[in-house]
Amino acid sequence: GKSIGIDGTAFGEVCFNTGMTGYQEIFTDPSYYGQLMVTTNAYIGNYGVRDEEVESDSVKIAGLICRNFTYNYSRFGETKSLFDFLKSNNIVSISDVDTRALVSYIRDNGAMNAVISTELNNEKHLFDELSKSPSMEGLELASKVSTKTAYTFGSKNSKYKIAALDLGIKHNILENMVDRDMYVKVFPYNSNFEMLEAWNPDGYFISN
Repeated sequence: GKSIGIDGTAFGEVCFNTGMTGYQEIFTDPSYYGQLMVTTNAYIGNYGVRDEEVESDSVKIAGLICRNFTYNYSRFGETKSLFDFLKSNNIVSISDVDTRALVSYIRDNGAMNAVISTELNNEKHLFDELSKSPSMEGLELASKVSTKTAYTFGSKNSKYKIAALDLGIKHNILENMVDRDMYVKVFPYNSNFEMLEAWNPDGYFISN
């Protein structure tokens, strides 16, 4: 592979997504926090990004591995470059990788940590750092992706009030609740039940 032009080093568990579209939503999904994302769709970046098409307040993946990264993009409406989007979040990304072969390897050999880097003058150091990377299994990540303060989503005039515990909630989940006439208050991951109960909700929701 080769760098798309964002220098640095990224460690993380290698995972993959086979979606044909929706790469911006994938990259901002809290479920993928700290992972190196392999996209099997051949072209990434071809329709750019839009501010409203995010699942959280920032990019959550640790790095991107793709086949073809497209700097030129085309779509109706106010659209920005995926490259600028990744660069502003300092997401190390590489292209020209045989992603299908990589996904096949992951499927055969199981979950594993990896490193992508443009800093190739000391490979031993990279491997030493990689060996220190913690396994994702059982890793506590909720505190890294949860909101720091409670906030509300939707209309106060909705039929139902929902208290949601944010362990990495996606915007799309909140939007679906609003579509079902719900007013949601989102609480930080370390909120106790009494804090949620004090809002007097009609129901409770624990996010993924």
